[in-house]
Amino acid sequence: MSRSFRSLLVAGAAGFIGSNFVRLLRRTRPEVEVVVLDKLTYAGNLANLAEFERTPGYRFVHGDICDVALVDQLAADVDAIVNFAAETHVDRSLMDPYAFIETDVRGTAVLCEAARKHRHQVMLLISTDEVYGEVREGRSKETDPFRPRSPYSASKAASEHIAMAYAESFGLPLLVTRSSNNYGPHQYPEKLIPVLITNAIDDRPLPLYNDGSAVRDYLFVEDGCRAIDEILFDAPIGAVYNVGTGAETTGLQVAEAVLDIMGKPRSLIEFVADRPGHDYRYALDISRVTELGWEPQVSFAEGLERTVRWYVEHEGWWRPLKSGEYWDYYRRNYRPLVS
Repeated sequence: MSRSFRSLLVAGAAGFIGSNFVRLLRRTRPEVEVVVLDKLTYAGNLANLAEFERTPGYRFVHGDICDVALVDQLAADVDAIVNFAAETHVDRSLMDPYAFIETDVRGTAVLCEAARKHRHQVMLLISTDEVYGEVREGRSKETDPFRPRSPYSASKAASEHIAMAYAESFGLPLLVTRSSNNYGPHQYPEKLIPVLITNAIDDRPLPLYNDGSAVRDYLFVEDGCRAIDEILFDAPIGAVYNVGTGAETTGLQVAEAVLDIMGKPRSLIEFVADRPGHDYRYALDISRVTELGWEPQVSFAEGLERTVRWYVEHEGWWRPLKSGEYWDYYRRNYRPLVS
């Protein structure tokens, strides 16, 4: 099975994963017109897409996926929607849940309605492994129930339920990916890996919740985008795919690896108060997506070294982001560990 598209609406593509996906599309499928819709919130950055400005087959629209009229107008001229647009940070969802409900739930409904109305070939929703909740043993399969434990993961679970209801009620041609923790170039410096790298560059403490033992599956963003591309163009309609590496790494191991790459002392590691409702392990069964023909190509060691090098070489990209509101959030989020 293989689909072709004349044009795609890629929502939220000024962010981290979305911009890397656009980069992949423009390199490997230049015949596909890409229309980017992004609200440019704090984590959206036009610099992520600057290389495509005024190039044929690319168009940027500044707007909100909750804007029904705008989404309907854009959807009328494309064949499919890929939705990266979301509030995505667990820590921020604990401070402002309403923003997550508005964008992740209502925004998804607006996109689904537009895709239904204009009879799109595909509506691809980018979701997360966090919908499964904490996985103490074994690995999450696509058929497992949702047990979200943060406002963020609950908003993503709700967005999936909205999209799946559209698929059942209206025949929306839906595809869903549930990805593990992506990392790599262009990630806003509040997520763990860019926090650790950029703090290490400045010899600041590297904050880890509690004892740093929480386990994640870290997926290099280029591998994640290849999986999304494979699913968009080749997966059977109605399918849901876990996307990850199958490897498990603790936060402490990540921090130590960052410091080792940069030749910095491990004494920079600082344990801070735990986040509320912290999930200490996510783990995905990725057999379904590997059966489609995809597999990760970049090891964590290689991907982390490439990521460290990118942030070292692109201080002009991230330094302006770590100012003002960023430090207000940082101080609220990372609190001293009380023994």
